[in-house]
Amino acid sequence: MNFGFTEEQELLRKTARDFLTEHAPMQRVREVMEGDLSCDAELWSAMAELGWMGLALPEEYGGSDLGMVELCVLLEELGRTLAAVPFLPTAIAARAILEAGDADQRSEWLPKIASGGLRATFAITEEAGSDAPAAIGLAAKRTEVGWSLTGRKLFVPDVADAGVVLVVARTGGEGESGLGLFVVSTGAARLGVEPMKSMDLLRPLSEISFDGVELPRSGLLGDAEDAWPSIERILDRARVMICAEMLGGAERCLEDSVAYAKERVQFGKPIGVNQAIKHKCADMLFAVESSKSITYYAAWAANEDNDEAPMTASMAKAFVSDAYRSVAGENIQIHGGVGFTWEYDCHLFFKRAKSSEAWLGDGSQHRERVARLLEI
Repeated sequence: MNFGFTEEQELLRKTARDFLTEHAPMQRVREVMEGDLSCDAELWSAMAELGWMGLALPEEYGGSDLGMVELCVLLEELGRTLAAVPFLPTAIAARAILEAGDADQRSEWLPKIASGGLRATFAITEEAGSDAPAAIGLAAKRTEVGWSLTGRKLFVPDVADAGVVLVVARTGGEGESGLGLFVVSTGAARLGVEPMKSMDLLRPLSEISFDGVELPRSGLLGDAEDAWPSIERILDRARVMICAEMLGGAERCLEDSVAYAKERVQFGKPIGVNQAIKHKCADMLFAVESSKSITYYAAWAANEDNDEAPMTASMAKAFVSDAYRSVAGENIQIHGGVGFTWEYDCHLFFKRAKSSEAWLGDGSQHRERVARLLEI
């Protein structure tokens, strides 16, 4: 692998940063958050025109046929702005269809996602709060025409803006056996959506109830009995995507902290001259740069689909989850009393750090997974 970004990747980063600086300033993000909508529809349409929705999708489905590294560059920039669009859950759902779907299913859904005409999300977590196979109990029963889903999914992001949800359900068996992946329209009969209380107001969570939701046979993506290996690959790539978004948020917190430390004057001098503030900023820089290294290594491994991909995905999720939470917390501390106020943006990044930390496993869960993968 190369330890630097290509000219094309740097151009993508600059284009994305310039675009989001203009179209997704924090004032606009707050307007969406404090209004009745959970998605900035104008921003979403503009992003679609730039081809961002299909960035990592094959050209035959309307995409640009780029890879995980390029997708992570874009997600990093989106994480810096907290842009009020469901890009990340849609990207995860698109990856799931690309990974598990057949040619007909890909042709049905992926062009709609690539054009921006379809938003999507991914649902795996239930009452146990875990994405482990043993924690999945939503039942998928065969019918004469296809499948019937019964059960609940919790903490599903951005459901209100999604046209479809990718659902992991149990078709039989226990543990890793008997799991399937289904694509379900959010407008399906006997499907209920109930908003849940969420710390992160920019990424609303919902509970989805399935009361015998009927699906055709084409609603199943891939194998009905042994889909877990495919689902696990999808989850690992999703974790890397989340890490890229978290990295961008951590970078923004560091930049805001340094800027504030230079401009905030106390006792006749900037607070940044104090050793305690300098050390905090230095620790934040170390956390951010280390997060960047492990995130892009994991993105490269996922893109190559090599044997290191599961390990590096969990290593990244463990490290970056802890790092973002720590950096976002220090950002509040460096800002002092105003850092706790609604008017400053510190709390928005801290809330995103906490919600992203829990999504698809926190640091403790992934350190445990790394130990299992090392067979210790």
